[in-house]
Amino acid sequence: MQHQAGQAKMYLPPHFEEADMNAIAATIEAAPLACLVAQTDSGLIANHLPLLRAANGDLLGHVALANDMHRLVAEGQEVLAVFRRDDAYVSPNFYPTKQDHHRHVPTWNYEVVHVYGDISFQHDERSKRAAVGLLTRDHERRLNGKDAWRMADAPADYMEQMLAGIVAFRIAATRTFAKSKLSQKREAGDYRGAIEGLKASGHAEMAERMEARRPAI
Repeated sequence: MQHQAGQAKMYLPPHFEEADMNAIAATIEAAPLACLVAQTDSGLIANHLPLLRAANGDLLGHVALANDMHRLVAEGQEVLAVFRRDDAYVSPNFYPTKQDHHRHVPTWNYEVVHVYGDISFQHDERSKRAAVGLLTRDHERRLNGKDAWRMADAPADYMEQMLAGIVAFRIAATRTFAKSKLSQKREAGDYRGAIEGLKASGHAEMAERMEARRPAI
């Protein structure tokens, strides 16, 4: 992660700061629909857009031509992309030690990544084809495997029409902050209780990730 002391960021206690780059990449991959936030002369705006993380950490995407974002946000301006994986309410009833002293309160577990970067817009067809092609290839392969949809499957004139209605963009990442709030401060028994409680309440995926981290607590 690239960051410097004194830079504004989300509340990030050391025990919840995620420094594992593989874990950060996994969160972005698992939750690609980012909330893209930017300051404009008209105030803050936020758009929910699927983004793809390039090998160098930059973010690629596109926005509808009708969306004023590419007109309101200045070229090269800093924006913030927020990626949020699944989240879950954690009840004090999950903790075995509640029966001993009742010194517990509810909390919320979650995993988020904040990527700051300078945005640039591309209006040429080559850039737009690249943005759409990379995004769809990634998601189609994951969803449909060998039967993945390709841009070439659509009629050429139709694709040209669709591409004319979007604007591509790239966010050159400058700093990244990640937070994994997964009951790290709990003692072993209560940590296990949180895992079991999350499984029972429909958050098996989060419970599995907590299980994988268990040796680190």
